[in-house]
Amino acid sequence: MESMNIGYIRVSTTEQKTGRQEALMRTLNVERVYIDKASGKNTNRPELKKMLDFVREGDTVIVESISRFARSAKDLLDLISRLAEKNVGFVSKKESIDTGTPTGKFMLTVFAALAELERDSLLQRQREGILIAKAQGKYKGRKAKDYPDFETLLSRVRCGEITATAAMKKLGMSKTTWYRKLRAVPR
Repeated sequence: MESMNIGYIRVSTTEQKTGRQEALMRTLNVERVYIDKASGKNTNRPELKKMLDFVREGDTVIVESISRFARSAKDLLDLISRLAEKNVGFVSKKESIDTGTPTGKFMLTVFAALAELERDSLLQRQREGILIAKAQGKYKGRKAKDYPDFETLLSRVRCGEITATAAMKKLGMSKTTWYRKLRAVPR
């Protein structure tokens, strides 16, 4: 079986576009592309899993940048280790990293640490900005979702007509939200 160039594309939300990354993959003669529209905070992404299951010895996984593949140094190095176990190469175009070379392997480790530092710094600045905005009265947080049928369904739960689980499902409400709202209701 002939080796393949396999592309992996990730954007953080369903609203973000993948076109730029897809165009890059076409210029690199990538034969198969896996696209996730999910946060890179962990490796629990459906297309990433499919790609890791698919790759075979001699294949090369190509990404636009390390941050599209993994956000933490640990996750990146774990993923690269899984690829290496299958004798699969890894190339990141933005950082010009190719794990087929000793220098590429070294640079991957350096860039992994830098990507994690960048992400942690961004989150810290975001938290600091929110605290400042709250202190100035400009940030109130996300508006609470309204559940107009909550009281009705709660009374049905208390009467034993339906279960709490059924009520949560009808409302489209998480268990955490249900019990938080329940604590706020006087008995």
